[in-house]
Amino acid sequence: MHGRQSIWKGLISLAITGLLLGNSTSHAAGDPKLGADMFAQECSECHSVKEGKNKKGPSLFAVVGRKAGSIADFVYSEPMKQSAISWSADKIDAYIAHPRQVVPGGKMKYDGLEEEKDRADVIAYLSTLR
Repeated sequence: MHGRQSIWKGLISLAITGLLLGNSTSHAAGDPKLGADMFAQECSECHSVKEGKNKKGPSLFAVVGRKAGSIADFVYSEPMKQSAISWSADKIDAYIAHPRQVVPGGKMKYDGLEEEKDRADVIAYLSTLR
């Protein structure tokens, strides 16, 4: 009986690992060139990709890995400052899909980018900005 429990634990661990890796690698499949086009179409009115250039929203230069609310010369909403978000690919994906659900009370006036492929492309593009 003890051997069966070990096998089940091993299988469950493999399944969970597969799910976790599947989530994190889905963003790697994005195309940064298509992402640049999608960014220009969906995001550039409010966000710049130039370091230090904020618009209605903060600059997204080097956003991947950055702590939310951390650009000193941008005025963030209190909910964003207090969110404790670190902008991983998964967190960016969730946020650009449903901004008001991820940061309730935030000031981003965007309904969200519906298509998973489009989000993956934008994230791949943002990942190149260093």
